[in-house]
Amino acid sequence: MPSKRRSTKRPYGQPHQEYDANRAHGGGARQESGPGGEDYLVATPRLTDKTFVCPSCGRDIPPQTAHIVAWAADGLFGAEAAAADRRHWHTYCWETFGRTRG
Repeated sequence: MPSKRRSTKRPYGQPHQEYDANRAHGGGARQESGPGGEDYLVATPRLTDKTFVCPSCGRDIPPQTAHIVAWAADGLFGAEAAAADRRHWHTYCWETFGRTRG
C-alpha cells in the first residue's frame, strides 16, 4: 500500500528542474576528439535499467552495463541542443569508430 506522505525530493506543485548535462553526468564530462576529429564531451553515466542502442554497431547496450555517453562540444544550435542529441556508445565502439588502425 502506498504511503500517504508526500515526497520531499521535489516540493508539490513545483516545476521540474531544467536539464543540466554537467549535473546529470556528475560534472565529470571530459573533452575528447570524436570519430571525425570533432570535439565531443564524453561521460560515464551511472548504471540504469534502460537499454540503449549503440550508434556504431547497432547492437543493444543491456541494462546495468558500463558504457559512455558522448555529445558534441559545439552544437550548431547551442549546448542544450547538443546535450539533448547525446548518444550512448559501447566503450570499445567509441574508442574505435572512424579511427584508422595503425
